[in-house]
Amino acid sequence: MTTRFETAFAKGPALVCFITGGDGNTAANLDALVEGGADVIELGMPFTDPMADGPAIQEANIRSLDAGTRTADVFRIASEFRARHSQVPLVLMGYANPMIARGADWFAGECAKAGVDGVICVDIPPEEDAELGPALRDKSVSLIRLATPTTDAARLPAVLEGSSGFLYYVSVAGVTGMQQAAQGSIEDAVAKLKAASTIPVAVGFGVRTPEQASAIARVADGVVVGSALVDLVKQHGTDAPAHLRALTASLAEAVHTAR
Repeated sequence: MTTRFETAFAKGPALVCFITGGDGNTAANLDALVEGGADVIELGMPFTDPMADGPAIQEANIRSLDAGTRTADVFRIASEFRARHSQVPLVLMGYANPMIARGADWFAGECAKAGVDGVICVDIPPEEDAELGPALRDKSVSLIRLATPTTDAARLPAVLEGSSGFLYYVSVAGVTGMQQAAQGSIEDAVAKLKAASTIPVAVGFGVRTPEQASAIARVADGVVVGSALVDLVKQHGTDAPAHLRALTASLAEAVHTAR
């Protein structure tokens, strides 16, 4: 059976959009991303110590937690999103503690019930796959792994083993939203990853403008944008959907017409 991921990436370069669950009116913000042309949605699970994230997403985590968001709320948001958008792939992105606190089997089961297509867990490395991977695969939920500029040829097979949906290439050795890698280094890295695997490669960290997104989409299967969208939620509050829709539309046009 064809997965939502396969359908999304088969159309050409895909735009992957991230916002933090529970930060603002998440349902309206998610709908705005889809209406703007996002092909894949990443929903952040708020956590107290988001070590891989820069200030924008760190602050979004704090806002969400201060509003009382819990894991159950994220699954409710996910389930309601799936009811409204039956064909758009949905990824939960976050950290190990909220995912395995009640056991990996429980988490994977909740993902399946909510219609979640994939999970990105930032702080469980491939060498610790047993903590979460088997439970997700048992429920046909993709484990989406991260590759970085420091992922060498010796370690890449471990990263790819058991990974599905897409491979997330973190283009800089740093935190989200702070800087973007040189285009040449992105092109070299994507070429190496695509030579090693048939999984679509999406590139993120530091992508903020349609121009950046277009350049990446010429060589990668997907472009991930997060901090620029999260910033709009902070800046515009209840008026954020209109601004999210507009930025997403400009990014989507750039990605979809890049080739």
